Amino acid sequence: MDRFYLICADAALIERLVPLGVRTVQLRAKGLAPAALRAEARRARDICGRHGATLILNDHWRLALDLGIDWVHLGQEDLDGADIPDLRRAGVRFGLSTHDEAELDRALALDPAYVALGPIWPTLLKQMKWAPQGIGRVAEWKRRIGALPLVAIGGITPERAPLVLEAGADSAAVVTDIATAPDPEARCREWIRATRGAGLAPDHACGSP
Repeated sequence: MDRFYLICADAALIERLVPLGVRTVQLRAKGLAPAALRAEARRARDICGRHGATLILNDHWRLALDLGIDWVHLGQEDLDGADIPDLRRAGVRFGLSTHDEAELDRALALDPAYVALGPIWPTLLKQMKWAPQGIGRVAEWKRRIGALPLVAIGGITPERAPLVLEAGADSAAVVTDIATAPDPEARCREWIRATRGAGLAPDHACGSP
């Protein structure tokens, strides 16, 4: 996986940031009417297609199937209604959120494309019932999942990103640190420099998504 995993709430921000060199981006659009969500997803798909970036659609796996989006991200609650065999038949790859041992066991049983762990540090994104995981949990998760890509999320900044990557994460995800920045483009460039720096271990080489 690319070491920089950008998460955006709308296609407008994706359109601004993907041309800067973003290779993996998730559309995490919440609270939209179905028609508006479809329009956002289609726009994000087309932007990413033009720039050679991988688009991951959060939650809405049926819409991904309908629009030909090849990646989805599912939370644990989404798994209850997701048709995993249907996704596999369509060639749609999926990543899964995990927060504790039971969720990791459930995720691994489904053979996902990647596993996400969070929150690593306190986050402003949403109220969490889980305490911050910490760097030690990143290393523990990576030992358990082996070659399966691990995405770290929650409270990560450009300064903290190298810490999670060196602990074993294959990718560092960001939402609010860029979305709330006075200059999202400048902050995005900081993230790219921080996650693709020469000082990081070579086994975290960039790839796809």
